[in-house]
Amino acid sequence: EIGYPPFEEFAEDGSTPIGYDVDFAMALGEKLGLTINFVNTAWDGIFQGIGVNYDVVISAVTITEERKETMSFSDPYINNYQAVVVPAAYEGEITSFLDLDGMVLAVQKETTSDILMSDYVATETIAATISANEKIATCFAQLTAGEVDAVVVDSTVAMGYLASSPGMYKIAYLDESEPEQFGVAMGLDAAALQAAINEAIAQLTEEGFFDENIAFWFGE
Repeated sequence: EIGYPPFEEFAEDGSTPIGYDVDFAMALGEKLGLTINFVNTAWDGIFQGIGVNYDVVISAVTITEERKETMSFSDPYINNYQAVVVPAAYEGEITSFLDLDGMVLAVQKETTSDILMSDYVATETIAATISANEKIATCFAQLTAGEVDAVVVDSTVAMGYLASSPGMYKIAYLDESEPEQFGVAMGLDAAALQAAINEAIAQLTEEGFFDENIAFWFGE
């Protein structure tokens, strides 16, 4: 889903994919001797296209036990946490998701952020209004316009927005108690491809590719 910076977005020409996942996919292609073809796909329903419209999904996909029931994953290639992003001028204190009680929250639909916040609301752990959007850019546009109080999003994406928009946002809370890991998603019957990708990931790790890519896209 080419609309999730800094993992995947279009360059200024509006057609060239760039980002952390794009660089990773290209590096995988080199290791595997394959030409990479990017198929821009809406996140909502993206997994249904595996084995139909494309071979794998490389799009900041969190590895979860539930997802493992319908797809297989590569070894993880980056760690992630859930973050709460607020305007830079926000003066409140958020020490846990419980402090989001009574707030209006923007999330991208069908992401782990959406699942997490929806669960908090459904179980009446907090009373919050959730604005679920197709694109993460819409979430941040709502935050900028004052339409929502906060955006709940992957920490890696939050860092990208903070870096690209200095002085506009800040991370009010980072849930380091439950780290997530991103992996390449593929079909349950893709054992050979999974093994090849894992071998490539191991080689790229040894060569320092991920350290360099993280430094480039997320800064210090």
